[in-house]
Amino acid sequence: MPEIDTAAASAELSGAAARPIRRTPLVVWSLLAGLAVAVLWSAKLVDDDIGVNAANGMLGHNSVSTGIAGSIAGILFAFTAGLAGTFTACNVAAFSAIAPLMEDAHSAAARARLALRPLGWLAMGLCAVAGIYGFVGATLGKSIPQLSTASVGGSQVPVRLLQSVIVFSAIGLIFIYLGLAAAGVVPDPLHRVTERFAYTPQLVMGVLIGGFLIGRPYPLFYKMFEYAASTHNGFYGALTFILVALGNVLLMGLLFVALSMSRFQHWLAAEPSRIAKFTAAALLIGGAFTFFYWGVRAPANFGYGWFPHMPWH
Repeated sequence: MPEIDTAAASAELSGAAARPIRRTPLVVWSLLAGLAVAVLWSAKLVDDDIGVNAANGMLGHNSVSTGIAGSIAGILFAFTAGLAGTFTACNVAAFSAIAPLMEDAHSAAARARLALRPLGWLAMGLCAVAGIYGFVGATLGKSIPQLSTASVGGSQVPVRLLQSVIVFSAIGLIFIYLGLAAAGVVPDPLHRVTERFAYTPQLVMGVLIGGFLIGRPYPLFYKMFEYAASTHNGFYGALTFILVALGNVLLMGLLFVALSMSRFQHWLAAEPSRIAKFTAAALLIGGAFTFFYWGVRAPANFGYGWFPHMPWH
């Protein structure tokens, strides 16, 4: 079965493809698309009007003002907060992971079965990072920067936002590099490992998505983190963080399975250049959005640099 991943895309691209892709337009337009989304993105619409209201509906009460009544309620709140945060600016780039996951088969049922393997490896990387960070965060409690209420600099930048800027800027740049590698512009850092272990790209995608939690400033996640830290129970922290992470990617997983059952993968694999284009564009758009939103737009809100300001920001 042909596997669609970053390494395969790069290999096909460097060979004698029937229709070699035009790298420069692909890279430029993808980066511009990511920048455009970062400019137009409304945090209030996505975080509050969609995310918080969705959580209110699932929980049956005000998810922000109502306290978490015990450990069981905290577990439910964790998964709900993750699901409600699916389309927040600190998670939407996760959908870029769909491209490196795809495999092809002759029937819809076979493609659906194949979809479970890469999703499983992605979940493994995701849960490993989320679990470790949750364990550390709950154990350290309030001393972890993400729960700090302090501010730094003349513009009084919150310490937890500074952590978000650093973490998401780094993840955005990694996504961009992987997108450039998929387009054959730079060497693929995963190529050698992928030759020995085919699911390396999926595992790496899981690790990167799990890393989103390390910088996430989303109010519902912050509330859940505070509760987990108050228990000083590392295992409880690991469990709740894993549930948040799984909630974050549930819709992405369902979308991936739906695409697997369609003819999309078969069409994608029919021509090698399509694999490279789709993989590269998805990673570049997701990476550019993440980097520009957190690495440029967020600091500009505090007077560090400049970024276009829309009336709805």
